[in-house]
Amino acid sequence: MEGKCVKGALVMIMVVGLVAGQTTADSFKDCYVKCFLLCLITPNTTALSCSWQCLKECITPPFLSDDAHYYCSLGCASSLCTNLSTKKKPGAEDVEGCVNGCSRMCRKKY
Repeated sequence: MEGKCVKGALVMIMVVGLVAGQTTADSFKDCYVKCFLLCLITPNTTALSCSWQCLKECITPPFLSDDAHYYCSLGCASSLCTNLSTKKKPGAEDVEGCVNGCSRMCRKKY
């Protein structure tokens, strides 16, 4: 009886984990827009500071992978992509394209 309860609990944890993972796996663009707009309503923030904060939040590190690609992508994006957003327009499509370009460049490098 105990074995069935443990197995049932493990299955339930796995299902909840999979569902939670799917619901939180926003695309970069969705993550960036939500983050950017929420950041802008915070007092004393700028478009540049919000852009940097949201790049860090939305460029997700690879799971069980080499961190070099992640840090290369984040560094590239922070220098090339943060100026694409303004307080009036997050420019999520442009930022996403820039971040993807950084990722491709970093893949070749690392």
